[in-house]
Amino acid sequence: MSPASQSPISRHVAVIGAGAAGLVAARELRREGHSVVVFERGNEVGGTWVYTPRVEPDPLGLDPNRPIIHTSLYSSLRTNLPREVMGYRDFPFVIRPGENRDPRRFPGHREVLLYLKDFAREFGIEEMVRFETEVVKVGILENGKWEVRSKKTTSFDNENNDTCNYDNEFVKTIEVECDEEIYDAVVICNGHYSEPRIADIPGVNLWPGKQIHSHSYRLPEPFTDQVVIVIGSSASAVDICRDIAGVAKEVHVASRSVADETYKKQPGYDNLWFHSMIDSAHEDGTVVFRNGKVVLADIILHCTGYKYHFPFLETKGIVTVDDNRLGPLYKQIFPPALAPWLSFIGIPWKIVPFFLFELQSKWVAGILSGRITLPSQEEMMDDVMAFYSTLEASGIPKRYTHLMGDSQFDYCNWLAIQCGCEEYEEWRKQMYYATSKNRIPRPETYRDEWDDHDLVLEAHEDFVKYTSKQSS
Repeated sequence: MSPASQSPISRHVAVIGAGAAGLVAARELRREGHSVVVFERGNEVGGTWVYTPRVEPDPLGLDPNRPIIHTSLYSSLRTNLPREVMGYRDFPFVIRPGENRDPRRFPGHREVLLYLKDFAREFGIEEMVRFETEVVKVGILENGKWEVRSKKTTSFDNENNDTCNYDNEFVKTIEVECDEEIYDAVVICNGHYSEPRIADIPGVNLWPGKQIHSHSYRLPEPFTDQVVIVIGSSASAVDICRDIAGVAKEVHVASRSVADETYKKQPGYDNLWFHSMIDSAHEDGTVVFRNGKVVLADIILHCTGYKYHFPFLETKGIVTVDDNRLGPLYKQIFPPALAPWLSFIGIPWKIVPFFLFELQSKWVAGILSGRITLPSQEEMMDDVMAFYSTLEASGIPKRYTHLMGDSQFDYCNWLAIQCGCEEYEEWRKQMYYATSKNRIPRPETYRDEWDDHDLVLEAHEDFVKYTSKQSS
């Protein structure tokens, strides 16, 4: 996969979404000389980092016709990675002046949104974005070009018809314009935090309590004096169970990733217990865990992740989602049969997201300009099948195809080499590991107590280097 020798080619590229992935994709594409249009259904940049107190009318997100809320943020959310790790390489996530800014090393969600807005402003990205424009179809044409059909929407407060800022509880959306355009390439950056996955619980259809997915969790107060079961062991489950424990009568956390006999009370709490997974739910309101414990519960809260969902994408069956495996994708980005004209940024999870998005975007932009070459379609497909075989041989379920964890570092280094840029900094990698290690024994305090000060100093030395390069 050597750099190509011909003069760079400028393509007309559609980017779907103006969140953390879409913003850096737009920047890298334009840097490479492409003509870029970003489609964003909301009225501001930031994607899933745009908080709203509104939730969907279906608390489990099962109704395909429900109005979609595209953020899963809860009010108390703070980052679970330090700001030094999180930022794009040449626009570090440093403390910025201002009375409304959050100077903490693990800031709240609003600070991340402000950082993304700063990034968009710094690089003039907003001028490429069509706000309040929802993509309803992306389809391939016979000539290899892509049709993008979108609808311009405006949202109003139902009471006075003022243009809505998306914080109102009651909102109506009026479609005012439809459009069809042709693009050379489409880069999909629409995120994967809006289509909930629900745990399969025997007997739950007869269980009389309330169920909700964490996608619709915002505040703990509705759980006051309730007996709540939280399913999951992710970062959101760890945070939310403690959030709720401050007001609930009891909180019981069920996890698939622990031994069946697991049953322990959380130190520092008199109402928070950890269990193995739920075995069954019953008509009398009881829930039985695999450890044999029985709880009479009011609410089951699913912190069980999300499905990949691309309702607008039409590829004639070339790209599919099967048990949450989106594929086939070469290097988690390109469907071989449609490369390089269709690509996905931000599919992997359990990662340091923004920096990975940046490297993926650099690679896509360089390939579209002809500066970097892809292998043949057959070679890419062979690589995908070999990857799937490795997962299967390792006993990794299909639904974990896009889970990276430790493998993200080799992946990012591979991308960096293709792009001709610096590889993953050692401090960024070690800071990720230090935070993960610190989080386990100190889930309540790891965001405010740490001992990797030497890595912070290394990071800031690099930040000076990166920003001086940017300004020169």
